[in-house]
Amino acid sequence: MAPLHGAASAAWASIALLVVPWVGLGGWPLWAARSKGNGARADYRLVVTARSTGIGLGAGLAALAAASGVALVTEKVIGHPFTSAVGTVATSTTRAAPVAVILLAVLAAFGSPVVEELAFRGLTYGSFRKLGTGPAAAIGWTALMFAAFHLEPVRLPLLFVIGVALGVARWLADSTWAAIVAHATVNVPGAVELARLAQHH
Repeated sequence: MAPLHGAASAAWASIALLVVPWVGLGGWPLWAARSKGNGARADYRLVVTARSTGIGLGAGLAALAAASGVALVTEKVIGHPFTSAVGTVATSTTRAAPVAVILLAVLAAFGSPVVEELAFRGLTYGSFRKLGTGPAAAIGWTALMFAAFHLEPVRLPLLFVIGVALGVARWLADSTWAAIVAHATVNVPGAVELARLAQHH
């Protein structure tokens, strides 16, 4: 019983570790836009349009394809398969806490894209551009910061490639909404797999 109890605790703790940083990660851009700018909707271009949604979907699919290639190369270099930190926790705790794993999957699929894109393709990308940084450099630096933020060294190249795709979506659509859609497109397949595992235990 103890191993199951410990696994359940780990699952719920992983949710806390995911959500608690959102207060600063998502809260700071919203506060900055409200207190020093014109509001998040205007400053981060959060208007939902068919064009920005389409660009986001396309960028997300491109990111998935590119990330798959990077993952294959990385696995050949390190000599074994790898997964995300969230995936590792979820697959090791799904039997003990399936509800927590399903909640974790939903948060990863839809919560993380909103919060992280407000921080990286909203505030950070916008700040680089206001400082006069060109689009390519702003995309690259933001992608590097996004990859480093996850604190997963093995996945750094994969996350950087995804970050570049999300930045391109932000630039092409001139909209953080496009980056949110792209990010969700990247996260949803893994989240669905985690939810499927939880339902089968």
